[in-house]
Amino acid sequence: MNTSNLARIPTLFAVSFLFSGACAAVGADNWPQWRGPHDNGSTSAGSFPTKWDASHVVWQAALPGKGCSTPVVWNQRIYVTAPVDGRDAVLAFDWSGRRVWQTTLGPETPGRHRSGSGSNPSPVTDGKHLFATFKSGNFAALDLDGKIIWQANLVEKFGPVRLNWDYGTSPALTERDVIMARMHNGESWVAAFDKATGKLRWKTDRTYETPREVDNSYTTPLVIRHDGREALLVWGAQHLTMHDAADGALLWTCGDFNPGSNGAWPAVATPVIANGVAIVCFGRADRGQPRLHGIKLGGSGDVTATHRAWMRDDTGAFVPSPAEYEGRIYVLSDRGQVECLDPVSGKTLWSEALPRSSSNYYASPLITGGIMYAAREDGVIFVARVDGGFELLAENKVEDRVIASIVPAADRLIIRGEASLYCVAAR
Repeated sequence: MNTSNLARIPTLFAVSFLFSGACAAVGADNWPQWRGPHDNGSTSAGSFPTKWDASHVVWQAALPGKGCSTPVVWNQRIYVTAPVDGRDAVLAFDWSGRRVWQTTLGPETPGRHRSGSGSNPSPVTDGKHLFATFKSGNFAALDLDGKIIWQANLVEKFGPVRLNWDYGTSPALTERDVIMARMHNGESWVAAFDKATGKLRWKTDRTYETPREVDNSYTTPLVIRHDGREALLVWGAQHLTMHDAADGALLWTCGDFNPGSNGAWPAVATPVIANGVAIVCFGRADRGQPRLHGIKLGGSGDVTATHRAWMRDDTGAFVPSPAEYEGRIYVLSDRGQVECLDPVSGKTLWSEALPRSSSNYYASPLITGGIMYAAREDGVIFVARVDGGFELLAENKVEDRVIASIVPAADRLIIRGEASLYCVAAR
C-alpha cells in the first residue's frame, strides 16, 4: 500500500542533482560502469536486437572461470573480471571477441552462493584506466593495455569482510578518486582512494547497529552532483547517506527503513535516482516482504522525518536494481514482476508479469530506447516494450546461466554468462 504521498518536487530542485564527472560525458557506444554512464541502467541511443537466434550471435568467447560481474565497454573493447587458474584477473576482449590480454592480481576467494563468485564486483573505467576489486580484497588500477598501475588488498589493510554471502560492491569513480564501500557485520565505511596512486585519501565510518544481517550490504555508491559539487549517495544498514566526495563528510542521513526491526534484510539492490528522488529497494521481495521507498534528495543532518516522499510495501525487488528511463522508474522483481512507477508520487503507472518459472532474476534490467531486457538466471532473456505500456516482444535463450546485467554498446548486446561472453547484434 502507498502510505505516504508528498507534493511534487519543484523542477529547480530536481535538476540540481546531476550525475557526476567521471562518466557523465561518455559517448553513446561506451558503458563505463555496471549501470551505465548515468547509473540508471538505460540508454536512449542505439538500435539493438529484440529477437535472435544463432545467426545473430556475432561471437561467443569462453571465459576462464566463474564470475558474475557485469562487463564494461570503452571504445569497442570489453573488460570483464574472472578467475584465471585460481587467481583474480581482469580480461580484455576486442570487438571481434578475441581476448587481447589478461592480467592476474592475486589468489581468488571463491564464491559461496550458487549464484555468486569471487568476481562479483564489476570493473569501472574513466576511459584512461580500469579499476577492479574482488571478494579476496584484491583492488587495482590498470591501464587499458592491462598494465598494473597500482595494487592493494583491502582485506589485508582493513581486515576480513563479514558478509553472509559474496562481496558484491563495485568501485565508483569521482573526478579524482576511486570510491569503495564496505558495509558488513563489523567496522563499516566508505572510502576514497587516489586514482593515480591508490593512496587512501579519506575513510568515513558508516557503522550502524541493526538487526541480524541487516548491516550486510552489497550495493554500489552513486556519484552525483549536489549544489555544483560531487557527492556520494550510499545505501546500506537501513540508512541512506549523502557524503561530500572531497572529504567524506556526512551531509545528511535518512533512516527508519526498518521500523519492525526485521532481520535478514540485507541491502542488495542499488538505488536509482529520478526527478530528485532516490528510489530505494529494501525488504525481502523474494519472500513476499517487499519495501520500496522514495527519498527526496537534499537537506542536511537527519532528514528522516522530512524527506521520505513515499513508501510502499506491495512492490519492490530484492536483488535486481531498478532502472530509470525518461523520468520513470522500472522495477523488475526477483520473480519477474515488472512495475512502472512515477518516482515523485510512487504511484504505479502499470504492472505486468513475465512468464513464470522456477528460476529467479539476479541481473538488473536494461532499457534501451523504450525496450527492456530482463535476463533470468537460466539464460532466458525476455524483451519487452515498456515505454507507454507493456508489450512482450520476444523470449530468447543462451545456453548458459546469466547473473550479470546485459550491456548495450554500438548496436550490440554483450551478455556475460558463467561460462562464456556473448555478442548479439541484428542481422
